[in-house]
Amino acid sequence: MSDKAADNEPSAPPARRRRDGFPAIFIAPPILWQVAFFVAPLIVLVWMTFWKVQNFRLVRDFVTDNWTRVFSQSFFYDAYVHTFTLATANALLASLIAFPAAYFLAFRAKPFTRQVAIVLLVTPFFTSYLVRVYSLQIILAEQGIINYVLGGAGLGPITMLGNSFGTILGYLTLTLPLVTLVQLLALSNVDTRLMEAAENLGCPPLTVVWKVVLPSARVGLIMAGTFGFLLSFGDYVSPLFLGGSKPPTLSILIADQVKSGNHWPRASVVAVVMVGTLVTVLLLMTLLAYARKGKR
Repeated sequence: MSDKAADNEPSAPPARRRRDGFPAIFIAPPILWQVAFFVAPLIVLVWMTFWKVQNFRLVRDFVTDNWTRVFSQSFFYDAYVHTFTLATANALLASLIAFPAAYFLAFRAKPFTRQVAIVLLVTPFFTSYLVRVYSLQIILAEQGIINYVLGGAGLGPITMLGNSFGTILGYLTLTLPLVTLVQLLALSNVDTRLMEAAENLGCPPLTVVWKVVLPSARVGLIMAGTFGFLLSFGDYVSPLFLGGSKPPTLSILIADQVKSGNHWPRASVVAVVMVGTLVTVLLLMTLLAYARKGKR
């Protein structure tokens, strides 16, 4: 009887099958966009690493000299370590600086204060990053505002440009608003009843943050720091205008390779290494963010 009943069951109507496939219409455009403007250019970039330059002109070929030349130079490793260190330091600093502000806005601020703060955090994205960096040059210069104030107090002048300190400040200018917004979004989804229960059980405020807030907002907090790393790792403006390109970062190294003999293939090698690093860090941080949550 059961087999006959199964045979007699009507198949899904065509209208229902069409509705089930309807979301593909919305998924297709972003996939096509990524293929056209990320995957395809990346394939061309990898292909270009095997070309060669003759008489300052690109020649299509398949040679490994570019990879060998780049990876045999100590300045490449120095630039890689310097870039990775600066990006990591920026991610940690941005996360630490942003957390108190995000915590206050999520759990202590009034709705109006929170809305105003969000508007102020979003506003920098509507202004030119290059203009903000030029403004920092005026503020951080030896004859700038900060050294003028320090000079009045009998201190300084302090060199804040042409070094890693200036580069980090530029990175923070770029990433801190975004990191704060992502942390705010993560903390806003924390169940406040868990915090109240912990406080009722006698947990100090710092213990509540450590035992309840951080685990609950784990994914968002890790991804916020990851965004800070990703944006700063490939930045070109701050290392050039605030850091003085001494020592150079990978982004500056790419520009130098292009300027010296129009060597796009070697620049492409450095760019591929950067993309590979960014993808690897993003995957590792995503696995770290969801690891314990998945085990639970």
